[in-house]
Order: sequence, then C-alpha cells, then structure tokens
Amino acid sequence: MSKEAAERRVPGSPTDQLARIDLNLLVALDALLAEESVTAAAERLCLSGPAMSRTLGRIRRALGDPVLVRAGRRMVPTPRALAMRADVRRVLADARSLFAPAAPADPSGLQRAFTLSGHDSHVLAFGAALLGRASREAPGVTLRFLAEDAAGVPSLRDGPLDLEIGVIDRNEPEIRVEPLTTDRMVGVARLGHPLLDGPVTLRRYAAASHLLDSRRGRLSGPVDEALAAHGLRRRVVGTAPTLASALFVVAGSDAVGLVPERVARPAADALGLVTFEVPLDLPPIEVSMAWHPRHEADTGHRWLRDVVRDTVRAVA
Repeated sequence: MSKEAAERRVPGSPTDQLARIDLNLLVALDALLAEESVTAAAERLCLSGPAMSRTLGRIRRALGDPVLVRAGRRMVPTPRALAMRADVRRVLADARSLFAPAAPADPSGLQRAFTLSGHDSHVLAFGAALLGRASREAPGVTLRFLAEDAAGVPSLRDGPLDLEIGVIDRNEPEIRVEPLTTDRMVGVARLGHPLLDGPVTLRRYAAASHLLDSRRGRLSGPVDEALAAHGLRRRVVGTAPTLASALFVVAGSDAVGLVPERVARPAADALGLVTFEVPLDLPPIEVSMAWHPRHEADTGHRWLRDVVRDTVRAVA
C-alpha cells in the first residue's frame, strides 16, 4: 500500500471524515430548511414521510443540532439552521454548476429565453438597446422583461429570474451583484407648466402638485426627507404604478414628477415634457445587476451579462 493510500485511510483524518459524509444529506437539508415541514420536504424530493423523517434524524446526528423543532402545529428552524440556510443553498448551487451543461460559446447558436426584472425606468432607458444588440448577436434569444416584484423579493434564488437590473439594496450572501452605472433624478413637467415660469426654488417646488410613481402606492420618499430638512412639505396629489404611466399623467396635468435623467431625455422628446433641476441634494441612483451564482459559469448567461454591462454603460 502506498504512503498516500495509507494516509487516506487514517481514522480521524480530514480525508477519512469527508469519506463518511453523505453529501445527499445537503439536498434533504436544503428542502427541509426551505419547506420547514417534513411532509412538504418529502413531497419536494419525491420521498415517503417516514424516509424523510429518518433522513432528518441522520442530519440531526451529523450536525448535533435538532435543525427543526415542533412549535404548535408547525416546525420551526433552530438558530443554527437559520444561520446555515444560505450556506447550504450556496454549496448546492456551486455543486450543481459543476455538472451543468455549458451553453454554446457562440451566441449566434443560442436558443434560449432570458428573464430579466427591473423597474420600468430601466426598461425605458435600456430596453430598446438591449433588444437591438441581442437580435443582432443572438437571433435565437428572447428577452422577457418582468416588473419588479411588488413584495420586493426577487426570484433569482428560486430560478424564474436570470438577471435583475436596478437599485440592488439587499444583502443575501449568495447573490452576486455588479455595479453598472449611476444616475440622478431630475424634475419633469408639461410644456407651459406654471412652475417653469420662473426659477424653480425650494418653496415653489414644494408648493407644486406632485405625482409619484410607486408600484406599492407609497406617498413619500427621499424628496420628502430632503424637504423636511428645510422645514418644507410637498403636496402629493396621486401615485401611478409605473414610471411610464406617471409620465403620461404628468404630460396631461399640472402635476410634476421625478425621473432618472437617462429616461428624461427620450421621455421629453416623446411626450413633449420639460425637465428641470430639482433644488435638492438627492442621493444618486446606483444601478447594478444581480444574479444567482448557479449561473456564474454558464457561458450563455455570461454573454447576457456582457450585453447588459456594455449596453447600460453605452447608454449612460
């Protein structure tokens, strides 16, 4: 027996410990932590209830932790289980990516639909350019743009989304985030609006009627915080669910709105709007893209990220 083989069989050695780990338990652990139910986890993995219960017992013995405990009629994860949930998903995603078939390196051969999510301001600013480049380089590719989830929780982790574009303000450890560009907010009003008859001062701006775009119908935001610092308050006359609908309302009313500067230019041309500087120190908009690490090595997804990166920066 060689020295290396003998070392591999030394009881208690790292190699010996790894050999005794059943990596299939990670799949079961991920299902249990996701479902927080033995029955639901069993259905997810196409196992019987008793088989999943036995697997949970093995996981408990391996970890030295109960993982899930009864709380009334349901099961709840232990603190250690909650702490390891993201790590379990990341390890499984990395393991699956090792065996995932690579997409064609040549985008002209791609036959695939990519799903992207983002605020409609980003679709307005970058959508046409993204579609144009995709059609030239990969005619077999379809880009599906979805609105931001009203709950604020994207589906990058669960699979429906390939890429999210926008202000990424979450910190899930397993999500990859890459900054793309910055933008700033400018005011917008119809041609001939009374606010534009003179300098747009703080008091005149606050006294105007304001329309907000908010998919959740929020009636306040950073502008209100900035005005409050000056002892002022604006009157919000309404909200619209998307920026595009808000722009049409602004174009036909006496309300004023806020738009990212890169959207303001084409919107002003298309709807006859006028942009103006907001007399406030508003925070910049940090535009990024986010994806799940299971797509990290996928050549098709890498092509998509390259296209988004180049297009956003070119438009910017």
